Amino acid sequence: MSNGIRVFTTFCAAVIALVMILAPAAALAASAREIDAEVDSALRDLYGANSQAKELANAAKAILVFPNVVKAGFIGGVQFGEGALRGRGGRTLGYYNTTAGSYGLQAGVQKFAYALFFMTDSALNYLNDSNGWEIGSGPSVVIVDSGLAKSLSTTTLQKDVYAFFFDQSGLFAGMGLQGTKITKIDP
Repeated sequence: MSNGIRVFTTFCAAVIALVMILAPAAALAASAREIDAEVDSALRDLYGANSQAKELANAAKAILVFPNVVKAGFIGGVQFGEGALRGRGGRTLGYYNTTAGSYGLQAGVQKFAYALFFMTDSALNYLNDSNGWEIGSGPSVVIVDSGLAKSLSTTTLQKDVYAFFFDQSGLFAGMGLQGTKITKIDP
């Protein structure tokens, strides 16, 4: 076995071990109660760090929150997490997982959370009616950074879905093509 293959195999084994260590219990088929508790905590963190997210939540039809997503890769990458769809008033409407695969110049392990704010009935219906929603097809999704968040108001909200990423830890660097799929689950 060549030295390059040995190094690659060792690195892949290390990445898999790190994912297993960093992956919270929720990412490994958590119960509905565990997912709900983690979603509650994630929303408190998001709203505490970003007042615009709280204002957006008041206008949203529903919010899909993935509190613990783990991403790892070396050339090829994967990510996985579980979350809950919350309707107005905070009631859980369903449970979902998020998965993605990517290929390109990339390496590392990262844990993060994200929330999708569904602003229109048509976007929410698309999520509910599709057998797995691939981001990039269907409703338009706008990723909200700190600059855009400051300019959001009820008069500027024009898109179907707004995404906030938060609670990032670890190191992941790279460029690549990525497709994220969201699928309804029964925890």
